Formats: sequence, structure tokens, C-alpha cells
Amino acid sequence: MTATQEAPVPATAPELPVVGHWVAGVPAAGTGDRTADVYDPATGQVTKRVALASRGDADAVIDAAAKAWPAWRDTSLARRTQVLFAFRELLNSRKGELAEIITSEHGKVLDDALGEVSRGQEIVELACGLSHLLKGSLTENASTKVDVSSLRQPLGVVGIISPFNFPAMVPMWFFPVAIAAGNAVVLKPSEKDPSAAIWLARLWQEAGLPDGVFNVLQGDKVAVDALLESQKVKAISFVGSTPIARYVYENGTRNGKRVQALGGAKNHMVVLPDADLDLAADAAVNGGFGSAGERCMAISALVVIDSIADELVGRITDRMSGLRTGDGRRGCDMGPLVTGAHRDKVAGYIQQGVDSGADLVVDGRGQEVDGAPEGFWVSPTLFDKVTPEMSIYTDEIFGPVLSVLRVETFDEALDLINSNPYGNGTAIFTNDGGAARRFQNEVEVGMIGINVPVPVPVGYYSFGGWKNSLFGDTHAHGVEGFHFFTRGKVITTRWLDPSHGGINLGFPQSV
Repeated sequence: MTATQEAPVPATAPELPVVGHWVAGVPAAGTGDRTADVYDPATGQVTKRVALASRGDADAVIDAAAKAWPAWRDTSLARRTQVLFAFRELLNSRKGELAEIITSEHGKVLDDALGEVSRGQEIVELACGLSHLLKGSLTENASTKVDVSSLRQPLGVVGIISPFNFPAMVPMWFFPVAIAAGNAVVLKPSEKDPSAAIWLARLWQEAGLPDGVFNVLQGDKVAVDALLESQKVKAISFVGSTPIARYVYENGTRNGKRVQALGGAKNHMVVLPDADLDLAADAAVNGGFGSAGERCMAISALVVIDSIADELVGRITDRMSGLRTGDGRRGCDMGPLVTGAHRDKVAGYIQQGVDSGADLVVDGRGQEVDGAPEGFWVSPTLFDKVTPEMSIYTDEIFGPVLSVLRVETFDEALDLINSNPYGNGTAIFTNDGGAARRFQNEVEVGMIGINVPVPVPVGYYSFGGWKNSLFGDTHAHGVEGFHFFTRGKVITTRWLDPSHGGINLGFPQSV
């Protein structure tokens, strides 16, 4: 190369898109200069980045919600219902788009992502009945010519802090009810899979929701702390790990907020000798490895009466041999874990189980998968002869690791569950109605399945556990959800003279 020749310019990687906030009906990049990588878990590649809010960004989003709230609060129930129904119809017709977004950022298989959206839609449909769920009561002549009535009113701005494992369903546990009740919402999604929240915001806008009633604040702890500390935010709904749930609950209530914080879990499935073992084996595989075990309701501890343990473990092992792990867009049974760091954490727990003396029946590390080798893979893993002091039992692994604990009696199984610090979900498999009835009566867990491995209740019942799985006294969705997002008033009235409203022969209408 001569002195006059220019050196070739090296090729640069294309600029990755940045997922920003949604503020008062428009996307916003924010003023912060921090971002986080967003991966495609099946390829291990960074596909985009997400903005991490500064405190100023968070305040701007909260201010937008506070500005929009008074008009939405005063919007008639008839109009709110129309918006909810429009959102429901749009979601139903385009849920495939949302499922593809979930799979691309979380990694779960497409069928599982579609199921997530459908379960979230149950809450949208519940919220469409807002006029019934929000109505008050009236007692005439409680005292002479004195009437007493009650009503429920919205809180104002509410914050929703959701986890990575269900980027659509978990927010939909809360925001349809909050919006139906007349509140304005700030959703803080996980920075690991932030795009579903923006898609949902656009859908709300298309459904006719006024700008500012639904907002998205991307970010990390800075955004969380802003929601917890802002005096404009009146309530917080949180789902995540128990340490963070406790942090959110303690700091939110310290700042005068109403808080429901759903934490971690260690869900047990008890199998009695009279159970249908084929049904139990199917349920253990489905409950343990669906969504790669990244469910707060996943079955992670299989408690088996010792006399049938060998046979049940054999049937589970046979079923696991037919599972295909791989890219969720290829029709596989189970996808990758959400990040490389989480994959390494789960693999570390598997090694701890081996080191502590558990019997590793199926090792999910290093197995062949239908996907890129750079993906975040751990295939279904099965341990037998696990004991209660082992970390694979005491800790919430949040991955496809199923641990079998052997007990001699029903009472021993019940005591094991009740002594656990978590109380989210549990199940029993039996054909003995008496045993099932005693189990549901005595077990100290919030959600119970009888021959059902993952007892997530339908939308018109409420979701939530006991003990360290829930901080606060109100569960998600159902009637409890409407109570959480409203507060009551009681009015005592005496009118001394009747009034006359004039003549109008037109048919009365709701507007």
C-alpha cells in the first residue's frame, strides 16, 4: 500500500435495535444512557438491547400516568367495558404475534407461549364484567328515612413489576383488572424479555384506551425503586423471587403503598400407592419440565411412597427419553433457559445434587438438542433419593430439574410439605377421596391440585400462595384483584324532600 492509498474501513456490526419505554401513547427512548442485552435463548445471540430507565425517565412515566388518571377514573363503566372488549377481540385475533415475541426472547416453545397468552386472556375476559364486579350495595331505611350505601373507587396510579418467565400472562393477571377498575398503570417488565409489554401497549392504544392509562417503564432496580418510592404510585403488584418480593413488600408498605408481592415456590407433588401411576408419571413430566421448569407453579419435588417409588421413577424415565429439547420454533417439547447465566446456575445445582449424594437418574447437561450449540440448553433432569437437607430440594432452582423424595407414609409426606418455608402450589395423586380431602384440609399451601399437577386457578378465582410465597394479604385476579385495585366508601344519606327531574319520554341509555 502506498502512502497515498487509504486503509480499508473495517466492517462494523449493524446497530442493534433498542426497546424503549411507552409513555402517554408514544414510544420513548428515555434520557438514560444505560442498556442491557436481550438474547434469543435458542441461539445465544444478542438480538436487541433494552433501555434501562434513569430516575428521571421513571418520574416522567409516572407523571404521564398521574396526568391521565383523573379522566379515566371519571369515564363511565359502559365506555370502559367497550375498551376492554375491544382489547379482548384484538388479543384473540393476534395472539400468535405475541406468542412469537415471547418465544424469541424467553425461549419457551410456541405452543407454551400461546397457552400463556390464553391464560392471561382469561383475566381480560373477567375484567369485561367490571360493571358487575364494581357495583356497590344499598340498604334502604337502615334508620328512619336514612339509607346506607357502599361503593368502590380506583386508587390512582398503580405499578406492576413482572418477571421474565411469563412476560404476557403475569402482567395480564393485574393490568386488565386495574384498568377496568379505573386506575392508570405503569408496567415494569423484566429486562430479559421486554418486547411483549410494548406490543401490549400498542394493542391497548388500538382498542381505544386513552393515552397515559397504560404505560411501560423499562429498567432494573432503579425503575423498581422509583415505583416503590414515588408518592404518586398508590399500589404495587409484584411477581418474582422471594428475596425481591420481601424487598418490594417492605419498601412499598414503608412508603404507604398497598402491596401484593408474590414470591418463590417449592411445589410438591405427592403420589400415593393407589394412584394411577401412568397418569402420575405424565403429570410429573408435564409439571416438572413445561416451560423448562421456569414456572413458579412447576413441580420440582416429587414426594412418593417408597413402595411404588422404583416403578414410578422408571415410568418417568421412559417418558423423559422421548422428550426433544430445542428451538421453540421447531416443534420441540422444551426450549432453552432464558440466559446463559441462568443455564450455568441450573447446571451448578445439578452438580451440587451429584456432590451431595443424590442419585442422578437422567442428566440434562450436555445432551443433544435441536438448536444452535450456542443456545442456553439444559435438558430435563431427574434425581432420585433426594433428602430434605440437599440444596436441590431446599432452593428454588427454576429449571428443568425434578427431585424425587421417598417417604414411608402419607403423614410423612404432609409433614414434609408443611415444614417447607414455601406454600405456593401442591398436588396429590390418589384415587382415595378421603386421603385427598384430608390433604386439601391440612396442607399449608395456597393452591392445591387433586390429580392436577399445576393447579393454576381459572381467572375468576384468585391466584396466590401462603408463607414465603406471598407478602401481603391479597391474591391476584378474581374478586380479590378488584378489591386490591379499589378502595371502599360507605355513605349514609337522609333526604328530607323528594325531587322531581322533569318529563322525558325517551328510552334511558347508558353513556
